[in-house]
Amino acid sequence: MDAEATRFGQYSPAVRTLLHLSDTHLLAGNPLLGDRYDTMTNLARTLERVEEMRLSPDAIVFTGDLADRGEPEAYRTLREMVEPVAERMSAPLVWVAGNHDERSVLRTELLGAEPSQAPIVSVHDVAGLRLIALDTTVPGWHHGDFDDEQLRWLSDVLSTPAPLGTVLAMHHPPLPSHLPVFDILELREQTRLAEVIEGTDVRAILAGHLHYSTSGTFAGIPVSVASATCYTMNLARPASAVNGMDAGQSFHLVQVYDETITHSVVPVVDASTADFFSADWVREMSARTPQQRLEAFSRKR
Repeated sequence: MDAEATRFGQYSPAVRTLLHLSDTHLLAGNPLLGDRYDTMTNLARTLERVEEMRLSPDAIVFTGDLADRGEPEAYRTLREMVEPVAERMSAPLVWVAGNHDERSVLRTELLGAEPSQAPIVSVHDVAGLRLIALDTTVPGWHHGDFDDEQLRWLSDVLSTPAPLGTVLAMHHPPLPSHLPVFDILELREQTRLAEVIEGTDVRAILAGHLHYSTSGTFAGIPVSVASATCYTMNLARPASAVNGMDAGQSFHLVQVYDETITHSVVPVVDASTADFFSADWVREMSARTPQQRLEAFSRKR
C-alpha cells in the first residue's frame, strides 16, 4: 500500500501538483546580496527541502526575480542548480520574469531562445491543467504593468477553456500590500487585467515579488504569493520599518483538486520534528474501518 497516496477523508486525491518557488535573486560569483544574504546557499537549502518531500510534481514554477542583476552567469548557475532536481523529479520547469530580471539574457540563458525585449510569456499544458506564464515587468523599472499586446494575447488564449482550468503565474501580485515600499512597486492598472480574466476558466494566480507569503482574491480569483528563497521580510516590525531578514524562507505546495486549489507554505528550516506519524502509522490506520479510525484517533480520551 502506498501510504503517501492513502486518503481517509471525503476528498479525492489532488489531480495535479505544482511546486511554487520565487525570488532566488542569484548573483554572478555569489557575493552576498546586500552584504547580508547568501542567495546561492539559501536556494540550495530550499532545493534540498523540495527533494526531501519525495513528490512527483507536475511542474515546478519560479515566479521571477531569478537573477538579481540579470547577469548571464547567474542564470547559468540557476540552471545548474535547478535542472538536475527537476530531472530527478521528472517535472517540467516554468520560468517567469521578475523586475530584477533582464528579458534578453533570461531568454538566451534559461530558455535557449533568441534575445528579445518582448514580454516573456508561455503556455504549458500540465496534463489538462493550463499554466500560463505572464510578464509583468517594465524594462528599466521595478514596478509592474502589462502592455496592450500581452493582454490581447492572454484574452485570445483564455477564449478556449482548458479541461482542468487555468493557473496564471506572474511576478507582481494583483493584491494590496501594507508595506509602503511595495505600494510604489505594485502592479499598475490592475483593472485591465481584471477585465480580461473575469468570466474565464482562471482558477488561481501565483505570484512573488513581496518576499513574504500572503493571499487574497482578485476579480474573484484566489491569489497566492510565495515568499522568497533568498531572504524574507520581517513583518513583525511596524510597516514603515519592515526590512529583510535571513530567516523564514519557504515555498508553496500547490495542489489542484476538482473542487478547489490549495496553497500550502513549506518552511525551509533546520528543526527537529516528532516521529509519531509515519508510513507505518498510516498502514495501521488503513487496516481499520472508518469507525475504528475515529475511535482510535478522533475520540477524546
